[in-house]
Amino acid sequence: MACHIWSHLKGDNLLFSDKQSTTMTKNNLSGDIWGGFAAMLVALPSAIAFGVTIFSPLGADFGAKGALAGMLGVTALGLIAATFGGTQRLISAPCAPAAAVLSALTIQMTQQGSAVSTVVMALFLVALASSLFQILFGVLRVGELIKYMPFPVVSGYLSGVGLIIVMSQLPKWMALPKGMNWWEGLHNPALWQTPSLIVGAATAGVMLLAPKISTKVPAVIQGLLAGMVTYWWLALTSWPELQALHNNPFIIGPLDVGGDGFFESLVEPWKSLRESGLPHWEQIVFPAATLAVLLSIDTLKTCVVLDALTGSRHNSNKELIGQGLGNLTSVLIGGAPGAGTMGATLVNKASGGSTYLSGVFQGLWSLLAILLLTSIIAWVPVSALAALLIVIGVKMIDWHSLKLARSKDTVLDFAVIVLVVLVANTVSLIAASGVGVAMAILLFLREQIHTSTIRRKSYGNQVFSSRVRGQYEREVLAEKGGHTVIFELQGSLFFGTTDQLYTAIEPELKNARFVVLDLLRVQSMDMTAGHMIERIRNMLADNHARLILTRVPERLPSGRDLRSYVDHIGLLSDSTAKVFDEFDEALEWVEEETLKLAGHEHVSHEGLALDKFELFHGLNAQEIEALEKCAVHHVFNEGELVFAADSVGHELMLISRGEVKVTLPTANDKTIHLATFSRGQFFGEMSFLDGRKHSANVHASRETELISIDRKAFAAVAAGDPVMSISVMRAIALAIADRLRHANAELREMRQI
Repeated sequence: MACHIWSHLKGDNLLFSDKQSTTMTKNNLSGDIWGGFAAMLVALPSAIAFGVTIFSPLGADFGAKGALAGMLGVTALGLIAATFGGTQRLISAPCAPAAAVLSALTIQMTQQGSAVSTVVMALFLVALASSLFQILFGVLRVGELIKYMPFPVVSGYLSGVGLIIVMSQLPKWMALPKGMNWWEGLHNPALWQTPSLIVGAATAGVMLLAPKISTKVPAVIQGLLAGMVTYWWLALTSWPELQALHNNPFIIGPLDVGGDGFFESLVEPWKSLRESGLPHWEQIVFPAATLAVLLSIDTLKTCVVLDALTGSRHNSNKELIGQGLGNLTSVLIGGAPGAGTMGATLVNKASGGSTYLSGVFQGLWSLLAILLLTSIIAWVPVSALAALLIVIGVKMIDWHSLKLARSKDTVLDFAVIVLVVLVANTVSLIAASGVGVAMAILLFLREQIHTSTIRRKSYGNQVFSSRVRGQYEREVLAEKGGHTVIFELQGSLFFGTTDQLYTAIEPELKNARFVVLDLLRVQSMDMTAGHMIERIRNMLADNHARLILTRVPERLPSGRDLRSYVDHIGLLSDSTAKVFDEFDEALEWVEEETLKLAGHEHVSHEGLALDKFELFHGLNAQEIEALEKCAVHHVFNEGELVFAADSVGHELMLISRGEVKVTLPTANDKTIHLATFSRGQFFGEMSFLDGRKHSANVHASRETELISIDRKAFAAVAAGDPVMSISVMRAIALAIADRLRHANAELREMRQI
């Protein structure tokens, strides 16, 4: 496992690569030192409070152990998570989700009558397993997936954790007897301890007013100092019993961090194992998985905010490995687990921290605090810590989500948030996560189901291919084209939208000769939708009609090859369905089949003489004869270039037989198909009329015979026969006008569809 992690870090250039890219100047180092110090001032009081929260249900004697666990957690996470995670400026410390999960486990096991040693062992194993889960998340590269947790679920998580913190700390604020919850306490005001209430109120009040008092000193520090000052004021004026250090339930109490005491914190879980054995696996696995997910979300959420503020980009999987290693170290030395914390991170940035070293210095400053400040920390009031956490818990609640309830468009999202909060506070956080994700999936499915999969429906007498046709062919297509139905599909074609799609298509199947499904904008397709399309194909075949698929994506956003998929599920297993790469190709094929069914076959291998061109039907024999004097015949093989865009050429080109395609070159060496001209049509009229360069490429689609009329040769002939000249120009003008009128009508129809 260790080798795997090491190779994973090296393979992604994760180990020290980011750090080496940062030029370590004297200013950077100074900023990191002071940034780490400021971050420690924010993180340490909160960590102490979280640690006390985890262990205090075991009894007042465990408050000091909890405080030490919080301090050790700050140290270990600062030194290890910052080093191996490597996200610049990120500060990691024990946090609210850890306190919520572990304190809930402590309360639950205590209420069930579990021995203290069993509870301690369970806390150790849960924290240990969660750290290993985090490392596994990073190694398996699931960090990116955690970031995409639906917002209502994350909001519900945070709000649920915030409420759990608030409800767990209210009994400590009121100094209720052990085992009494906040609800029972509210109904027994006689049990409230006045000194505890006053100290807590002072702490919370100053924390809330801190921005108005000073922006340079962190709010948690101001609040904690206010609580301690209030405590000593009460001790010296009204309650002298508060001056006792030992057996004083109102303060943390002495912290034994000497050699024996520290060693005791290391061996205590193993002593518990010897005394009570392993807890049941369900008491370990589920809370550990919940804790790992919550800590990962908390960390990555902070990283995302940090990226936005600094223009950087963190590595989610690397950071999860670093956090897991930091939590593993913390647990092994008796500390509390944690995550990347928003408040301390922002303070670090504002105080000059610029690299990963600021997190390392935060850990070093915390270590100094453990060695030098334990005598002061012992006097920290429990109610001050409780009030501090209550303020943090209240701020964790997503109050902005309340506005989601005001709109019918977002009320279901609000319902998901509320449901997650309720389940988190009545069942468990792991159950809340499952319910939240399930509800988010249901909401997504509901949104998809109510989103139309048909972008546009049109008919063959409304939309035409780019092939330029004569008047007769256009009349036939206008009359018979209504039997061609074109559906432009979009979005996800899956079991939730299949019925909607079939309901829209089914009424057209009775009279349709051709059904065209344009799949360009399809994002996904499952087997249910595939079989529905197969059913449509079979129904059409029974009526001697055809299904046409066009623009089937070879690569969906998911990376899936839809072309291969429709082939594998049998959609292309017989000749009743056809597939075209381009939409225009499909339309042209359908038009040709429609013309054949109407008894019109326009393809002929015989060349047309000038007098047979529809363009010149208004000219008399003498005018045709005069025009033939400037006409030149050319033969082009299949694929041969007739002329290129920007080339010089002033000929009017008439197709005696064969076919040409007009394309427009683009900047990325691709082409756009503009039009197809066949026997009896003409092109090149723009250069013939204005004498400018060609605007597009023209290639012969098959062996093609062209009749060209050069601009200069025509002018020479026209000089001797002005009547003929006027007749030809009038014919060209009328033909162009007819094409424009037809294009305008098609555009008008498209806008109305």
